[in-house]
Amino acid sequence: MKRGIFSRVVLIIILAYLFFPIIATLLFSLATKWSTTILPEGYTLSYYQQLFNSPEFIQALLRTIFVSFATIILSILIIIPSMYLAIVYYPRLEKLFEFLSILPFAMPGVILAIGLIQMYSKGPLRISNTPWILIGSYFVLILPFMYQATKNSFRTINVKALTEAALMLGCGKLETFVKIIFPNVLRGVVSAALISVSVLFGEFVLANLLVGDNYETIQIYLYKLQKVDGHTANALVASYFLVILLMSLVLIWLAFRSEEKAQKRGRKLRTGDRKSKEVIGA
Repeated sequence: MKRGIFSRVVLIIILAYLFFPIIATLLFSLATKWSTTILPEGYTLSYYQQLFNSPEFIQALLRTIFVSFATIILSILIIIPSMYLAIVYYPRLEKLFEFLSILPFAMPGVILAIGLIQMYSKGPLRISNTPWILIGSYFVLILPFMYQATKNSFRTINVKALTEAALMLGCGKLETFVKIIFPNVLRGVVSAALISVSVLFGEFVLANLLVGDNYETIQIYLYKLQKVDGHTANALVASYFLVILLMSLVLIWLAFRSEEKAQKRGRKLRTGDRKSKEVIGA
């Protein structure tokens, strides 16, 4: 009984610690005046109206969404098939992927940005001060999160057995990956995407050094806004927190639907594989 009460108290303290800054930010963005009282003396939506009427905010938000999703899609297109090929056909490459996934932790953002600027500001591929160099740097930044989350998903399913069963039943290699393997690891992919979105929406160093005002993202816009109006800056933080929350809910819903379909396909494959083995044994 005492342990149950203690665990609940600890849970409440942790939740309060996590949500109190969010609630305080939301209240400050709605406050007309808040200086000597526990709660704001009045509430207004004028700061949100001012924010959403600003074309700079809309453009910065759309740029950030574009860069973030382009990076995540690029990561999925490169990392997931590479891991599948390494697990099924080239097991020796797994150690190389693990080594590459650790490298971004040993590479500070400032050093990465300076290296990219020196490499891509001249030569045939001049993408400095463009969103493309930002997408490339973000790909390196989220590589560890994408790799570890999807690696855990691959471990939860028997990839080789599913691949062999699909091939025996007449599926091609590409069809096996697209219709069987990928939907089964989609939950891990979505988890990696959610982590990546939160990281990319809060990243400032690379965006400021690589593109700056040439491609103003939400982080750079927030940095400028903090110097002008604290209430509007808090309204901005609350707004893009809501945007991230909505995107996360949509991704989770899509992942659950795809996973249900993948499980049905997997059960059909296992049933067909057992029947084929019985026929061969007979």
